[in-house]
Amino acid sequence: MTNNLSDWFPQLAERLPKVCLADLPTPADQVSLSIGCRQRLISIKHDDQTSQLYGGNKVRKLEYLLQRARQRNAKRIATFGTVASNHALATALHASALQFESICFLSHQRRNSKAPLALNMHLQNGTEIVRYGGSRADRVATLRKYLWNRRAWVIPMGGSSWLGVVGFVNAGLELADQIAADQIVAPDRLYVANGTMGTSAGIALGLALAGLRTEVHAVRVTHESIANPQAMQRLIAKTVTLLNRLDPAFPTDLGSRISLRFRDEFFGTGYAHSTSAAEHAIELAQTQLGLTLDTTYTGKAMAALLHDIQQPQLADRSMLFWNTYNSQPLPVTAERPDDTSKLPQEFLRYFE
Repeated sequence: MTNNLSDWFPQLAERLPKVCLADLPTPADQVSLSIGCRQRLISIKHDDQTSQLYGGNKVRKLEYLLQRARQRNAKRIATFGTVASNHALATALHASALQFESICFLSHQRRNSKAPLALNMHLQNGTEIVRYGGSRADRVATLRKYLWNRRAWVIPMGGSSWLGVVGFVNAGLELADQIAADQIVAPDRLYVANGTMGTSAGIALGLALAGLRTEVHAVRVTHESIANPQAMQRLIAKTVTLLNRLDPAFPTDLGSRISLRFRDEFFGTGYAHSTSAAEHAIELAQTQLGLTLDTTYTGKAMAALLHDIQQPQLADRSMLFWNTYNSQPLPVTAERPDDTSKLPQEFLRYFE
């Protein structure tokens, strides 16, 4: 286990411990990409390989979030997501591995091939699955019913509290170490899917802390009510404030030093709605790079990189793609389960 942030700020190692879930550092390498008649080198950060249990970007956040649940003597971990949410599934699987019970409040989404796999994996894991939605009063009533007096530790959607962001401040420093070791060149631009903003916020802070001038391109993949520049600035400011409170050596002006750009033009018509650019990016990533991406998150981030790499004015820019998608296969099928008693009946539509 590596903990770059604690190496930089020893007091944080004592005051902000984490549980070991991730196989770190994740690899970073350079590959050749064929675009028309041209060859371009790009770098890839393989956060799909964070864990053999279930990888992707959520594992780094969960190291801090689940440790806090341990410290608070929680018995059950609760979180939120859509039916096929990577965050909800990662949280449930890693919580179970640490002997927590898990409960996921899931809402409807556009049907895709991932949804039945995710639901079957939750059932195999023993996750308590709750249909979540309706009016605000309905949602509050649901939370009271399933959380009251059950020693539950609630993790926000995407794990993107300030504590989750810390996992990616650590990741930004990890990448800086790999650059210093000449594993890859320092990228001028870094492309990452931007859902609940914790990943991109943390990377930008970590890179700024290391003194790198890389511009983080946060490719929005969720509705702008969830991911927007104003909310991003609040999340960054809170993270910096609380890290400084834990260790006064942490710079209070770090938020003003980051280089981050919101990219909205690859979102498409809605969350989990694919686009032709994302489909093309997924196919190219598979055939040329050996990467498996998804239409909801990483396909759209790769589409942004492919668009930019073809712009003449960016011909000399070095680019890095941060792969946040779990690459571990799920040991379940997409078939409708024989026993549906623990599945909300409304969710049976995803097996049709």
